[in-house]
Amino acid sequence: MSINVIQLIQSALTDGVVQQLGSRLGLPPEATRKVFATLAPAVVAGLMQKGATLEGARSLFATILSPEVNGHIAEQLPQLLGSTGGVSQLEGAGRQLLERVLERRVDALSDEVATQTGVPAHATHALTGIVGATVLGVLKRHFLEARGNVGQLPTLLGHQLPLIAPHLNDSLMAALGLGGLGGFAGSVLAQLKAVSSHVDHPTPAAKPGHPSQATVQVPADAVVREERRSRGWLWWLLAAIAAVLAFLFLRGCQGEQSATRANADAAAAAQPASAAASAAPAASAASVASAVEQAAAAPVPTRDSQLSFTVDAAGKPTLTATLGSEAERKQFIDALMQRLGANNFVANVAIDADTKPADWLVRLEGLLPLMALPGAEVKVDGTRIELSGSAANAKLGWLDKLKSLFGASYQIGSFNVEQAVANATESFRGAIKGLLAPDNACASADIVKVLNLQVINFANASNQVPASAREDLNQSAQVLAACARNSKAVKLEVAGYSDNVGGEQANLQLSKKRAQAIRAYLVKAGVPADSLIAQGYGDARPVASNDTASGRFANRRIEFVAQQ
Repeated sequence: MSINVIQLIQSALTDGVVQQLGSRLGLPPEATRKVFATLAPAVVAGLMQKGATLEGARSLFATILSPEVNGHIAEQLPQLLGSTGGVSQLEGAGRQLLERVLERRVDALSDEVATQTGVPAHATHALTGIVGATVLGVLKRHFLEARGNVGQLPTLLGHQLPLIAPHLNDSLMAALGLGGLGGFAGSVLAQLKAVSSHVDHPTPAAKPGHPSQATVQVPADAVVREERRSRGWLWWLLAAIAAVLAFLFLRGCQGEQSATRANADAAAAAQPASAAASAAPAASAASVASAVEQAAAAPVPTRDSQLSFTVDAAGKPTLTATLGSEAERKQFIDALMQRLGANNFVANVAIDADTKPADWLVRLEGLLPLMALPGAEVKVDGTRIELSGSAANAKLGWLDKLKSLFGASYQIGSFNVEQAVANATESFRGAIKGLLAPDNACASADIVKVLNLQVINFANASNQVPASAREDLNQSAQVLAACARNSKAVKLEVAGYSDNVGGEQANLQLSKKRAQAIRAYLVKAGVPADSLIAQGYGDARPVASNDTASGRFANRRIEFVAQQ
């Protein structure tokens, strides 16, 4: 039942489909192909990891056969991509399915693909959903036509490793939450094999001979039932071992008929030991089988370990971490106690069994000096390290020191506000093109998604609309005004938020004034006043940790929310 999933995906993404998508997203065909070539192997790797546990394989198979997955997507892509609304719908459905399967958001993967291909992030985010829908669709088509079952899924996925490995790298694997490529490639095949051996493989029913019945398919909501594979072979093996031991025992007895009764008694006394020895292989085999089953059924952690800390003016750090075990927590706290002293730090450590081992713990010694540097801010997310505050001061050289210490498997950088704004502007201006098209359906969900890509970077303590945001706001107003003229007015709330620096009431008032300033700007640019309301929420509902500059930057935001 082996297939080449990548080849099936390439067959679905024909030149015509690539050109359609390129024109919708503002990309040349070669850039679109480049994104597909990077995304597809990464998505398949994510499915392999999902299928590497018994429950994961069952869940993945059920999702593949669910009604939400389009088994005819390969033929229908040209029609599905015929409009901007169709692209958005397919993207959204694909991302939702992919996130359900991978049990994590796929934004990190989309961002990493954007980094590696040089394609704007808005385009890679859209293509991620489309690739996800296509991968699951071609798998569904294959399983339906081949009358496949869940027991064949891990084996099929295992056959993809040599096909996708040349196109993967540590950064892509980290974005998927799978650690390094070497560790993944070295363990996933054994895990898939173990799962496959513990799921029944029923013989497929014979296909109808009449040509007109050859296209009959299993219903899309069919769930293949699975039972434990019979262990009859094990009992036959144990019986054979017992027979051999009995034969040797009897032969020994016949050779010792002339021995004394004492010897005979000793031989008789040895019989229970022989019986125990004959039972030992049975116990051993049963233990091994049980251990294999438990190992195969054990869930594989999916979340990256986390660490962030800020250091106050007196050099005392406040640390927040999420680790996978009590042993890691103890190792972490012991290192802090030894280096910093019991009363010289504040640590909040959460234990989450779904968190992968913290590779950075073995390199913690290199981070400890930063924990005493006043004004330092550090965030560790799996294999990504971000420096801000005094830790990002180029004169202190911490960026180069950590790169040398952690090696190429880690992505280490410092936060830069100007670069963050520039990246957001690029993503927004690429995405807004689709909404400016004459056939824009004015779907509020699509409009909100695009408008929230823009970053309005107010000056400190100011509610004056920054010059850097005005062009993007003008384009936003153009879209909203056009929808209103076409009797498709979109009603939005302009919500203002702040970080947690400063007083609560001051932040609340400033966030409200900023939201009102954005509303007033859009109304002046032609948006109907009755379609917009403004509200401030201060530091409520943070979208990131306020421990780092990038987190505070993300929390200081204007957010557009669709209103009924």
